[in-house]
Amino acid sequence: MREKSWREIPIGGMIEDAGNADTYETGSWRTYRPIWDAEKCIHCLACWIACPDSAIQLKDGKMVGIDYSHCKGCGICAFECPDKIAALEMKLETEVND
Repeated sequence: MREKSWREIPIGGMIEDAGNADTYETGSWRTYRPIWDAEKCIHCLACWIACPDSAIQLKDGKMVGIDYSHCKGCGICAFECPDKIAALEMKLETEVND
């Protein structure tokens, strides 16, 4: 399929096939990384509900990890994790050893 030039797009028109977050790995945008402590997690899934990038991974209704290829490091998951639990903590990427 030939890409349209800017002159061929109608005023107020939409660009077709722009893709979605699943198509693009956006994890390299991150400054902070959520670190998950499985021992503390009660699997309330507040993080999963709130994550705008669908980066919280589930299996059988329980959190099993974070998709760092798509996580942008916004920190919403850590903010939504109950204070008494604190199973998610934001750390600078430079402090994390992969």
